[in-house]
Amino acid sequence: MASLHQFSYGLITPVLAYALSFLGSLLGLVSTSRARQSPTRQQRARWLVLAAWAIGGTGIWVMHFMAMLGFTVTGSAVRYDIETTIASWLTAVIVVGAGLFIVGYNRPSTLKVLLGGALTGLGVAAMHYSGMDAMHVDGSVGYSRNLVLASVLIAVVAATVALWFTLVVRKPVAIVASAAIMGVAVCGMHYTGMFAMRVHLHDAGGALEGVDPMAFLVPILVFVILVAVALVYALLATPSQRDRDFEAGLRDRLTRPATPAATAPATSAFIPLRERPQRRL
Repeated sequence: MASLHQFSYGLITPVLAYALSFLGSLLGLVSTSRARQSPTRQQRARWLVLAAWAIGGTGIWVMHFMAMLGFTVTGSAVRYDIETTIASWLTAVIVVGAGLFIVGYNRPSTLKVLLGGALTGLGVAAMHYSGMDAMHVDGSVGYSRNLVLASVLIAVVAATVALWFTLVVRKPVAIVASAAIMGVAVCGMHYTGMFAMRVHLHDAGGALEGVDPMAFLVPILVFVILVAVALVYALLATPSQRDRDFEAGLRDRLTRPATPAATAPATSAFIPLRERPQRRL
């Protein structure tokens, strides 16, 4: 069995992986908070889509491949299949988006949080192991069943807690703390799944198909820039308390039933002149 190394470049890859998971989770929580404040379903949907891209695409997928930059196998190169890698990204975004819409699009409930958390957690695990399936090494890959089950359990629990955070977290300090907790959970799931991996090398080495892991540095950098810009936009787009009070008052006036005074006939000031009684001199 080959020796596997998770931290071939020291702490730089796990630290950066956690930072990216925190950044994506932070944007996702800010976006879901903004979705709760949106007066229309269209605006709510746009914010939830951004949250799915942030949490699934950056907080999970980008974090995964940043951590994989530090993964090496003694006696074998490591390469990745592009098509399967892209499919793993789509899996993360779509499944996280489904969980967010289940919980945050209409009126939330405990059942929706549990259902969305289970779906999202299984999707996170599917993203991880499909991303691992994209990896090519000069050997056969297997996994420890108990550690795989533990990683899936961590993913489901973390996803459920994350969806619960999207409903209850409102204050900036709480949002930052929740994003930090989510980052720990996502990284914990990833490295639990990685320690479940076993590689048995082949006797005769050959050329491996796929791209070098360092090829992911460019898309990771692009994701970081986009997330940073989107986070600034989301923070600037958050309405002030005065704006929220105005929107609430406007919705209240629009939905309030008409009062008798509002439906009373026009006053004499608006009666045509020829219909007014003639005043005697």
